[in-house]
Amino acid sequence: MGTVRHRGRFAIARPWSYVIPVLTLGAGTLFAAASSTARGTDLRDSSRTKLTELINAEQQRTAQDRDRYRLLQEQVDRISRQAGRRDTRVETAQGQADRLAGAAGFTPLTGPGLRVVLNDAPRNRRFPDDPAPDDLVVHQGDIQAVVNALWSGGATGLQIMDQRLISTSAVRCVGNTLILQGVVYSPPYRITAVGDAVRLRAALDASPDLIDYKDAVAQYGLGYAVKTLDRVTLPAYTGNVTLNFAQVPSGANTNP
Repeated sequence: MGTVRHRGRFAIARPWSYVIPVLTLGAGTLFAAASSTARGTDLRDSSRTKLTELINAEQQRTAQDRDRYRLLQEQVDRISRQAGRRDTRVETAQGQADRLAGAAGFTPLTGPGLRVVLNDAPRNRRFPDDPAPDDLVVHQGDIQAVVNALWSGGATGLQIMDQRLISTSAVRCVGNTLILQGVVYSPPYRITAVGDAVRLRAALDASPDLIDYKDAVAQYGLGYAVKTLDRVTLPAYTGNVTLNFAQVPSGANTNP
């Protein structure tokens, strides 16, 4: 075997003089086969386009379902209030629900606050070490850490992207995308809170759950921006509030 030296220095590698033409011929054969299969089209771009179209179609369908749900919910509320005029029990229950709606997140909320923006690290950036792909993206735990810190800082309402959070809201990530109440979002992720901005900032600074993320911000350039808002309005929550749970069928044997 001959020795090889890099970048223009002298090299002795005679066996490669025979291997390279063979590899070149093989590569040409593969390119010809791929061209024949594609018939002049770009297979990679085609599959990527189909996936993008599928995602867009599902996003549109979800948005349509949400709009239809809002309309149905408005109809239910209108019928309930009409029934309340004829039944004092319904009217009493409706009054209790109205008093709790604000605290539960079912009415818009306006006030001072702040917004936190989280983002993945820039692409094609060189790093002094060799980070894993997971080190360069925003994770579910990072978003949840911000949400928890803002709640602990006295936030009276929270919103992620364009959706209001309530007590049953769940933050879930798949890959580098966020799924919130059936809707998929890509970074940057915007988390908006209504409350005392000074207290909210202090809670973010003191959060032990954000230490690792802030280290990644400094080391890999992940996005972390906090902006004070003099006045912001959070929308009312309009999603489904039905709770689902597991139940053992009657008569089933529960013994291990």
